[in-house]
Amino acid sequence: MDITVIGTGNIGSELARALARAGHTLTLANSRGPESLRELAGELRARAAATIADAVSHADVIVLSVPYGVVPMLAGDLRQAPASTVIVDMSNHYPIGGYVAEGLDDTTAQSTWISTQIGRPVIKAWNTVFSLTLATKGQAQGHPDRIALPVAGDDTAAKKVVMQLVEDTGFDAVDAGQLSDSWRMEPGSPAYCTDLDAATLRAALARADRARLPHDRDEEIRRVYTPGTGIDMVNGVQIYREVTA
Repeated sequence: MDITVIGTGNIGSELARALARAGHTLTLANSRGPESLRELAGELRARAAATIADAVSHADVIVLSVPYGVVPMLAGDLRQAPASTVIVDMSNHYPIGGYVAEGLDDTTAQSTWISTQIGRPVIKAWNTVFSLTLATKGQAQGHPDRIALPVAGDDTAAKKVVMQLVEDTGFDAVDAGQLSDSWRMEPGSPAYCTDLDAATLRAALARADRARLPHDRDEEIRRVYTPGTGIDMVNGVQIYREVTA
C-alpha cells in the first residue's frame, strides 16, 4: 500500500521502519521539511514529501504520528486527501507541556475529538506502544511472545485495512470497538503500553474504568517521565502494568 507517515519522531520513525520491512511504499512528511527527512527516507527507500499537502495527495493510508495538539493544524491539508484514504490517529493527549485541547473532556474519546477537529473519520491504532516496543518486539504471526495492539474505529472496511497493517508490523490486531470506545486504549488504561498478548489485551480493554483514567495516567507520568530526559521505556511497561493493575 501507499502509506504516508506524518511525523518522524521516535515512534513515527520506528513505525515507518516496520511498515517498510513489510514491503509497503512510504512517503514521509514533517514540519521541518524534506531535507530533515533525507537520512530516514534513504534508509527506507521512501519519498520525502516537500509539503504535507503533497504527502497526502495520493495516499492509501495516512498515519498521524505528531503531538496531539498539532493534529488540528493539519486539518486543511488532510481534507484534501482522497475520500478513500484511511486516516490513522496514533496520538495521545497528556496534560504535560502546557497544552490543553479545547473542548476535550473526560466524556469524549481523544480520537473522537481529533476526528471532529480535522473533519475526517479516523481509525485509532499504534498509540499503545512505546517506540522501543515497535523497534524490538514485533514477531512473526503465531510466535508465542507476539504482542497484541488494539484498533478502534467506526468504518468497518477502514478498520480492517488498519488491522492488517498492524499485523504487518509484527503485532496481533485486536478489534477495540467503535471510535467512541477508544478511551479504553488511552493513557491510564490497562491496555496502554502494557505489551499484552491478544487474550489478555481483550480482558484489559473490558476492565478499563473511565473514572480511573486521569489518576492512573498522572501516576504513570509521575513514575516514568523525567523533564529533560523523557520517558523511561526500559521500565515503563512494568510500571504501567503495576499502576493499572
